[in-house]
Amino acid sequence: MQWKGTFRVHILTFKTAEIDLGQQMQKATILVVDDEDDIRELVEYSLKREGYETLEASTGEEALALARRHRPNLIVLDLMLPGVDGLEVCRRLKGGADTEAITVIMLTARGGEADIVTGLELGADDYVTKPFSPRVLVARIRSALRRHTQSAEAKEDVIRINSLVIDPGRHEVLVDDDKVDLTFTEFRILQTLARRPGRVFTRYQIIDSIHGGEYVVTDRAVDVQIAGLRKKLGKYGDYVETVRGVGYRFKD
Repeated sequence: MQWKGTFRVHILTFKTAEIDLGQQMQKATILVVDDEDDIRELVEYSLKREGYETLEASTGEEALALARRHRPNLIVLDLMLPGVDGLEVCRRLKGGADTEAITVIMLTARGGEADIVTGLELGADDYVTKPFSPRVLVARIRSALRRHTQSAEAKEDVIRINSLVIDPGRHEVLVDDDKVDLTFTEFRILQTLARRPGRVFTRYQIIDSIHGGEYVVTDRAVDVQIAGLRKKLGKYGDYVETVRGVGYRFKD
């Protein structure tokens, strides 16, 4: 099996990282979506060495069909796909009742801020830019799966502020009994702030509470998420306050 350029170096230097997440996590199923055979095979090789089950797709249409049929735990999704591109695949996955809970990590040569922000707004959980280290990618996948498992197992109380209701169990927000359509990231930002009203969170703390310490994102990306959240909350948008030069807090 032949690898191109940078990827040859990575595969030769790759070492299996120790996993302390139990048998169930090791056997998670991951769908790898990329139209480049070499990259897809590299990712699958790295994941199988860590004990994960894998599926593969080279087009957006194939990825959507496999996701609906097999419900993988996580999808590594290239953005530049023929036909239905990765952003549209992510949008459809997060908009489907049977696939919205699947964790998505974008794998892309598009390192621009606009693409990253768009992916996050659509509900992607993380992103890795090409060229990439398989070891780093596996670490990001491991971290994302751990966060998803912890979130699913956590028993969190419903948060009520007047007619604003935040229900973590249902992953649902209501304003005056009307459902507010939030992305995964917007929901987690709101939940993080509203659980501790009055506390100021820096942008780094907000991202860390949602994606973990390995996640890298610009201040602008956080600000865009906050702006979208405020708009969707309507009369409760003002509850998300800006603390100039520091970050954000939920009005107490």
